[in-house]
Amino acid sequence: MDKEGHVLNAIALGIGLGFILEPSGTMETLRAVVAVTIPLSLGALFPDVDTAFGKHRKTLHNLPVLFLFLVFPVVFGNLQYVWIGVLTHYVLDIVGSKRGIALFYPLLSDEYGFPTGVTTSSKFANVVTLVITGLELAVAAVIIHVLPQYVDLPTAAEITNAVL
Repeated sequence: MDKEGHVLNAIALGIGLGFILEPSGTMETLRAVVAVTIPLSLGALFPDVDTAFGKHRKTLHNLPVLFLFLVFPVVFGNLQYVWIGVLTHYVLDIVGSKRGIALFYPLLSDEYGFPTGVTTSSKFANVVTLVITGLELAVAAVIIHVLPQYVDLPTAAEITNAVL
């Protein structure tokens, strides 16, 4: 996907996650949307910084970079949703794009992708992005609202209170 697709995904995902975390439709929902969308958007755009240096879809499109963003909030106590933006960037580039990404770079330069993707210049790129975003939101809703019934995970309210 191109930058437009990653921004579209981040904004739609941020709004959707805000409503999943705080479905009341009140000012608390708006607060959740903003709290999620801004860091998620930063994370969604970060991997493409490698277009300015290094090798695009390799240097910042790999599992070690994702790991760094997963541990960042634990170490520094902020930017809890940035890693989701990075992860969804990877998902779009793997599932939505023909090219894929080098998940195991710098160990391997092989790029991995699914045959489901389109070229970044395709007129269907935004449709593919929105379909993938819908699937990501469905997974998030299951993790936040369904899974805790079966596994001892934090509830949406606990997640929201911890972040906000």
